[in-house]
Amino acid sequence: MEKIKISKDEVTHVAHLARLEFGEAETEKFTAQLNGILRYMDKLNEVDTNGVEPVTHAIARKNAFREDAVNASLPPEASLANAPESRGGCFLVPKVIE
Repeated sequence: MEKIKISKDEVTHVAHLARLEFGEAETEKFTAQLNGILRYMDKLNEVDTNGVEPVTHAIARKNAFREDAVNASLPPEASLANAPESRGGCFLVPKVIE
């Protein structure tokens, strides 16, 4: 029997917090997928990593930073052109605190 790591209700709650709407089939699918991911993380946690040096990438990487250059900004009117609502030159968004 597979261990349940996340319930359908928890998936629905997280979807609500993210302002996402899923049908019943999608909720079932995401619940199964998230359970698979979380079970795999448990499996990875069983691996003995004592003495293994932590790394950020599996292969060596070079610094990928670019030069810091000043460029022209987007005019406020253009950035707010597709905003559902704006006030005083700023995006107007709903309060999201529960």
